[in-house]
Amino acid sequence: MAEYDSEIAMVKEPADIHLRSVDLNLLTVFDAVMQMQNITRAANSLGMSQPAVSNAVARLKVMFNDELFVRCGRGIQPTMRARQLFGPVRQALQLVQNELPGSEFEPLTSTRAFSLSLCSPLDLRLGAGIINHVKQIAPQLNLQIKSYINNNIERQLRYQDVEFVIGYSRFESAEFRSLAMFDDELVLAVAQAHPRIGEEVTPEHMLAEKHAAVSLESFGSFSKPFYLDEPMLRAVTQQCTDLYSVLNMVSQTEMVAIAPAWLVRQQTEALKIKAVPLCGNDNKATCYLSWHESSERDKGHQWMKSVLIEAGNPK
Repeated sequence: MAEYDSEIAMVKEPADIHLRSVDLNLLTVFDAVMQMQNITRAANSLGMSQPAVSNAVARLKVMFNDELFVRCGRGIQPTMRARQLFGPVRQALQLVQNELPGSEFEPLTSTRAFSLSLCSPLDLRLGAGIINHVKQIAPQLNLQIKSYINNNIERQLRYQDVEFVIGYSRFESAEFRSLAMFDDELVLAVAQAHPRIGEEVTPEHMLAEKHAAVSLESFGSFSKPFYLDEPMLRAVTQQCTDLYSVLNMVSQTEMVAIAPAWLVRQQTEALKIKAVPLCGNDNKATCYLSWHESSERDKGHQWMKSVLIEAGNPK
């Protein structure tokens, strides 16, 4: 039995010694540098001198046996290894932070800022409800909502410039998390006086008509999934910045557009348009709430996630 215990100790010892030799304060430096992408700004956020942060980065490179950061213009760019480490390191730091006195998140008194990006047209459907709901349960909290998603959104999520995204698409990289909130029924929006489309539409009609769509080059474009096939793509003759602009174009022309049923019905009287059921079974679009894995241990982040889910699924 003594020999067995001795053998276990011999297996554990190298790992224990290695961990004890690590200065865990270096991880807070790594986290700050990853977020700021700049040594000087990271030093300011940590209350350290720039040489001290540079020295810590040099030690981090030895610790992880990787360059971690390379110079890029006036800033620095993380290596692939640094990107891989960012999520786990941030979660580990948050686990420790959660156990410190006073670390509980209190919605009623918190003045924390959260940033949310909503794709068109979900800003129209959810924006006001989210703002009012948060104000009611966390009156001092600072919620910043952007009614657009730009092509740099992955970087913004990764470094917490934006903490949540609500849109009709998920992120492909495994570092992002997504949760389905609800499904939107899709219809074909046409002018009420459209000369060729009545109360139903066939696949032949869909290909024969000219389509208006939300810019297909924009990240998270509502319209993009419907125009992946070349025949449908050729039908797109007008691309707009948002779905309301698309419907406005439809109302004044003979163009058609695929849109959520709730939005078309909401604008029926104002724009003189109508909702025509789509043929086939592919007539739903799923709305997703997305965030970066590095935030999952943050209690404030967890609370806000539950609030957004509740606001997106009112009883």
